[in-house]
Amino acid sequence: MSVSVVVLLVLALGGCASEAPATDAADPSLIAERASVVGIAPELVYTTRVDGYDLAPQSVGPGAADGMSATWVDETNGAMLTIRTDRGELTAASCVETPLWDAPDEPVTCRDEEGVWHRSGGTVHEYIAVRDGALIRVTGMNDASRAELLAAAKAVHVPSDAELELLFSDLPEVSPEPVERGDLPENGDGAPIDPVGPGG
Repeated sequence: MSVSVVVLLVLALGGCASEAPATDAADPSLIAERASVVGIAPELVYTTRVDGYDLAPQSVGPGAADGMSATWVDETNGAMLTIRTDRGELTAASCVETPLWDAPDEPVTCRDEEGVWHRSGGTVHEYIAVRDGALIRVTGMNDASRAELLAAAKAVHVPSDAELELLFSDLPEVSPEPVERGDLPENGDGAPIDPVGPGG
């Protein structure tokens, strides 16, 4: 392999860790305040944008370990795009070794596509963007196109104030208080007390 080919390969793989265009990201302390309530690591909070798709706030929640998951829907045809975040880095070798989300038994082919990893196996396609030690996996359902998956992966970014508000709008803002049970016996491990009514 010539030196020029090696250099081109290194540059291509290095592009998979490139940053999305800068946005007015929300203050990290605000992200931490909202994310920690539901067990999501602040550094794994990401969002995206794709023409024709709207975020489904009820879909936002914890994902793998302390990552997050969120889904965008095209209301005209029901197509869906989902991002799932996790910690890690991706190399050419680990990209091939990591199973596809929707086809875990299929052999995986990986290649750089416009600065993100394009992963395929059988008829399944997904993308992974790498941002500051976070992996953001983009998958689709209901005939979401490869072009839309690619657009979503390239647009992954830390949310702005407004995007953060929308992202967590269906989730609690404070941790729920522990529920105190008043019907448990003070001693022993008996079942809750259920007084017998008329007729036994």
